Amino acid sequence: MKSKIVTLALLALFCFSCEMEDDDHQETSKEVTRFDREGSSILKGVKVPAGADMYFASGIVANPKDASKPAGDRERFGDTYEQSVSALKRIEEYLGEEGLSLKDVVAMKVYVAPDPLNDNKPDFDGWFKAYAEFFNNETNPNKVARSTIGVYTLVNPDMLVEVEVRAVYP
Repeated sequence: MKSKIVTLALLALFCFSCEMEDDDHQETSKEVTRFDREGSSILKGVKVPAGADMYFASGIVANPKDASKPAGDRERFGDTYEQSVSALKRIEEYLGEEGLSLKDVVAMKVYVAPDPLNDNKPDFDGWFKAYAEFFNNETNPNKVARSTIGVYTLVNPDMLVEVEVRAVYP
């Protein structure tokens, strides 16, 4: 009987010890960990702590640059760079509605469609230029884990870029 009590006591102590270690681990890992890629404007990856609240934005496209222009007119939405800036401003606005900012973004997927004025190739440089104005700079040193994907087309053929983001609430 004594050996059963000792065994149960040791088991309880062991379980309590494991819970304490888990609690200690959770306390030290409440912060987002960003794995830098030296010399790159994007990260290798991001570790989000368990239980963190996250915001997932659907694919965001540009607002019309000139809504008076008809569908199919290049001036309605602009080039890849202009559309990228517009989409990133919309994302910034949506994040702000949730008490977040671009500094809270941890991951991004970007879809770039062919530009007829760029030899029917995606204008990745236009996207990269816009990204640099919003991330990995003096105002916002945040880098994100990001994929940039060239696609055949977007749903609206006037659109040249669509951006999805994931952000973590502070």
